[in-house]
Amino acid sequence: MSESIQRARIGGIEIGPEKALALIAGPCVIESAEHTLDLARALRDACASSGVPLVFKASFDKANRSSIRSFRGPGLEEGLRILRRVRDEVGVPVLSDIHAPEQAEPAGRALDCLQIPAFLCRQTDLLAAAAAAGKCVNVKKGQFVSPEEMRNVVEKLAEGGCRNVMLTERGTFFGYHRLVNDMTAIPKMRRFAPVVFDATHSCQFPGAAGHQSGGQREFTGTLALAGVAAGADALFMEVHDAPDRAKSDPATVYPLAEFPALLEAVVRVSRAVRA
Repeated sequence: MSESIQRARIGGIEIGPEKALALIAGPCVIESAEHTLDLARALRDACASSGVPLVFKASFDKANRSSIRSFRGPGLEEGLRILRRVRDEVGVPVLSDIHAPEQAEPAGRALDCLQIPAFLCRQTDLLAAAAAAGKCVNVKKGQFVSPEEMRNVVEKLAEGGCRNVMLTERGTFFGYHRLVNDMTAIPKMRRFAPVVFDATHSCQFPGAAGHQSGGQREFTGTLALAGVAAGADALFMEVHDAPDRAKSDPATVYPLAEFPALLEAVVRVSRAVRA
């Protein structure tokens, strides 16, 4: 790759150096159209009050759940229909993850950004299909991958014609069921593309509950502030109005009621770092 990617664009939002901190937020999975739209409106209003541009995130299919009995979401067709409604009715760009190359084209017609899950960050055919969709691509760094190796991911996307790219730090495996964050990964990956910090998944204990992942959401704020202080261009958080009843990742989704206060603290840190 001859030069780094300085900025990404999701809808009308620019993300990168010298740009205001952006937020990617929403529930882990689409639970219903009504719930998704209500959360999107609440997040939009909180972000507007703090002057933070919002990209709404929700998964139409959680294909990597721990158990065969876990809730996966409404699926591709219905999920994309709901996300189109969010964009049209709430007025914010939308992001969701894809798990197979054949999902990229229809997702690209409905979404403003396609996300590649961490476990799939090295899948060349998936990256090539995402690049061909013509939208921003956000790739989560695998829990098993060094920040330096993510240069290869950016090169794969660039080879497919996509230079609208972001990379996301979401923790690295430390033995079984434990993630740790190396905050130096943020400036290291910013050499290749704008970087997002995923504060909620970084608190996850993958598969720790046997049938689902555990986690410690009480540390989300600590990690969010640290990630922004380390230079992240955007913050990623999964937020829910009733976390303990969430149909995916109940141990780590952040309470909507507490979200505005954390957002205000994050904004203060971001302004200090970017001053």
